[in-house]
Amino acid sequence: MEAKSQRPKDRKSVISLLNAAIEAVNLAKEISSITPAKAAFGVVSVLLTMIKVRFLFSSNGSLRAHTYPGQYG
Repeated sequence: MEAKSQRPKDRKSVISLLNAAIEAVNLAKEISSITPAKAAFGVVSVLLTMIKVRFLFSSNGSLRAHTYPGQYG
């Protein structure tokens, strides 16, 4: 018997999972009373948000090439 993966296949489910993870991390940040933990939760929240934004751009097909800010000779 083959084990089927339970990965979300469509874009909406991935986005909803990322939103749920971001909300859970933000809740943990609010509840935590340890300052270093709050900082870590904040960083994780920012990273998950960046992943979500990157996923939105790349799944639309609008992000075709990497762009680098700055001047290149």
